[in-house]
Amino acid sequence: MFADILGSGTLEALFPNGISRYAIGGLLVGAATALIYYGTGIAAGASTFLESSLSYVSGQSRFQQYRGSRDWRVVFTVGIIAGAAIYAFVYQGEAWALAGSAWLTEVQPWRLFFGGILVGIGTRVGKGCTSGHGICGVGSVSRTSLVGVATFLLVAIVTANLVAAAGVSP
Repeated sequence: MFADILGSGTLEALFPNGISRYAIGGLLVGAATALIYYGTGIAAGASTFLESSLSYVSGQSRFQQYRGSRDWRVVFTVGIIAGAAIYAFVYQGEAWALAGSAWLTEVQPWRLFFGGILVGIGTRVGKGCTSGHGICGVGSVSRTSLVGVATFLLVAIVTANLVAAAGVSP
């Protein structure tokens, strides 16, 4: 069906390693999101991890609001990291084991640092992370999340094209 819509060869160009790993990943993310929602009544999202973690050591009311959900948020975040590590080990095997080469990037550390700061600010301004809005918000047809995801995508596409046109490399 997709091949008919996109034309032959386009699907292979978009997914050179096949589509199955993306489909399986999507099903696992969707199942985990549903499990968290049905188990807690709270939409899953990683952006409140830091604030909920600070509730362990800070008495400020801003952080204490997360006391009831902080334990599962820690498990959720550890699961994200463990899932990435398991994926790397299974699919990248020896490359992952040899000096952690699968975890290296060509991007300069200062760019990662400032990019992380901008993402953190955007997460707070946008009232949630891109994954929370994209998976939980769009899945629940939240108008805020639909507008947010459309905005994230539009800004990301424009920014990536401007950076590429400027000839910036990692």
